[in-house]
Amino acid sequence: MKVTVAKNAGFCFGVKRATDELEKAIDNRRAGERIYTLGTLIHNETYNKSLSDRGVLVTDIPGIARIAETASEHSPVTVFVRAHGIPREDEDKLRRLSRSNSHFRYVDCTCPFVKKIHKIAGENSSPDNFFVLLGAADHPEVVGIMSYFEHDKFTANSSADIEKLVKSLDVKKYSEKTPILAAQTTQNLSEWKKSQQIFKKLYTNALIFDTICSVTESRQTEAAALSRECDIMIVIGGRESSNTAKLYSICKENCPQTIWIERCEELADNNLITSAHTKVGIAAGASTPSGVIQEVYKTMSEMNENFAELLDATEIKTLNTGDTVTGTVTSVTDAELYLDFGAQVTGLIKAEQITDDSSVKLTEMYKPGDQIEAFVIRVSDVEGFAELSKKRVDSDKNWQKVVDAAENGEVVTGKVVEVVRGGVSVLVDANRVFVPASQTGVPKDESLEILKGQEVSLKIIEIKGKKAIGSIRIVAREERRAREEAFWASIEEGKVFTGAVKSMTSYGAFVDLGGVDGMVHKSELSWKPIATPANVLEIGQVIEVFVKSFDAEKKRISLGYKKDCDNPWYIFMNKYAVGDVASVKIVNMMPFGAFAEIVDGVDGLIHISQIAQQKIGKPADVLELGQVVDAKIIAIDEENQKVSLSIRALLDEAQAAAEAMPEEVAEAAEEAVEDVAAADVAEADTVAADAE
Repeated sequence: MKVTVAKNAGFCFGVKRATDELEKAIDNRRAGERIYTLGTLIHNETYNKSLSDRGVLVTDIPGIARIAETASEHSPVTVFVRAHGIPREDEDKLRRLSRSNSHFRYVDCTCPFVKKIHKIAGENSSPDNFFVLLGAADHPEVVGIMSYFEHDKFTANSSADIEKLVKSLDVKKYSEKTPILAAQTTQNLSEWKKSQQIFKKLYTNALIFDTICSVTESRQTEAAALSRECDIMIVIGGRESSNTAKLYSICKENCPQTIWIERCEELADNNLITSAHTKVGIAAGASTPSGVIQEVYKTMSEMNENFAELLDATEIKTLNTGDTVTGTVTSVTDAELYLDFGAQVTGLIKAEQITDDSSVKLTEMYKPGDQIEAFVIRVSDVEGFAELSKKRVDSDKNWQKVVDAAENGEVVTGKVVEVVRGGVSVLVDANRVFVPASQTGVPKDESLEILKGQEVSLKIIEIKGKKAIGSIRIVAREERRAREEAFWASIEEGKVFTGAVKSMTSYGAFVDLGGVDGMVHKSELSWKPIATPANVLEIGQVIEVFVKSFDAEKKRISLGYKKDCDNPWYIFMNKYAVGDVASVKIVNMMPFGAFAEIVDGVDGLIHISQIAQQKIGKPADVLELGQVVDAKIIAIDEENQKVSLSIRALLDEAQAAAEAMPEEVAEAAEEAVEDVAAADVAEADTVAADAE
């Protein structure tokens, strides 16, 4: 039985991104901190149970306000938004709650591919358009997407449903509107292609957005190909997982004996009929942990053990000198082994024909019942013994492995046991393989001693009689090429890497992504202008970066480093809203007004007309650089990231409040002001007199 696991099985980029963020938070949890997920983080019962066991709680939108109210300095709350995303109104609520309580925060783990559809729906939301989404209406991802389109909108679960939908629409009403078509990220590819054809046939002005996740596309294509070749397909994933359901459907179409399991234990409930020629394929949904996949693979592989039928016990074998035979150990001493071959003679293997190590005790290596393969040295029917050698069989087998590896170009492993003239000697399956210095991969000016004692991989490049010559350098070069090919085959925009800073120039830093370098431009290192990358990074520093763009032909990768959560504008928007009052610092003055720092990195403009109640000639008549004043936020231009402030608005509000006071209160206030003024004059006179 051959068991094959699909290469794209298991966590996708979006799910891994979400689980990595949550795992990091669990590892770095502060004392008293409570961690919640808004709904289950991913569609996998096994993984979600492991989160529960580690103290991660699940909540929903109705309960989130109560939780936010209880967040405090000694009991902070962090809420993680699932990879499927949430409706816009729910996100708005989280944002408001985080602004009102600094001890409550949320982490948006929505998959970037889902975020992209949110943006498409939001930007095209107009009375002049209508929106159709291919997807399950009650799926969390679909519910979230649909919340971003505020006008006529529809969902369809299949291409057939889309055809029925468009034919049922009021022609007069919708003929003047532009149709928008998109798909849930995990949609079936064939259904998506059929849906596009239907739309293109009926609407010449349709806007069609290809929103199926590229990983989903690869996963489905691979599962389809694998299921055509296999007798049995096992699809692993949660019962609520949309993408797993589609994988199951695709595989079932090609391979009738397809089963859907969530845990390895469920294999016992399925009567899998296997044989030596059975081909088994394993595919897994985007929310399936790798540990579950490996457990299923191991279980299926163990089913592959075939046992040969025992030979007739009464059959009498004949042993001849030069034969290689297998016998069962009947007796063991430290000097020799006795074996039964079902023949008229007893097999005898002396210790020196088993190993060259005189310190080895045979009684610790073997026991009665063990099976041993040996070479027949001599047969004596008179004595009733056959003298055997295990070393001869082992030597022949091991040398044949080396010969086969040379013929097949296979990679073998061994330990560098000695530095010899012109190279090193590597022990491979008890055979010494000579590796010339030029094939070690060690630079000419370095000593070969650095290899001694190391386990190395090599290829046998030549056999001369019983002498083998190998190359470590060839394997290293092939592995490097394979890593590079795998890297370029899997790279995609948005993919996250952890790498070390390799070098820096005046314009950016180069990061090792695992044998391939990418460049972070200095503008991507900080939200603030920096003179050189050295202001932010150091050589050798390990950082997390993401792919902004790449050119596979030119082998160039542009990386991003700065994160949205550190964006001064993001910090400002999460802290302030129009109407809020902020203490701001005057940082610059122009003829038309003064600029004031609201948060580090975000300035607002106080127009000259908003500085004082009376008309002034220039801002410096009232304000000074470095002065901290209270100002009201009167406008926020999110698109251009501009903020308008007003001191005058606060003065007007204070004046209006004073004018609204009852007359006797106002008179008392005026008298109090006069008394204070008189006291100030008296104090000034006293100070002047003391000075004289």
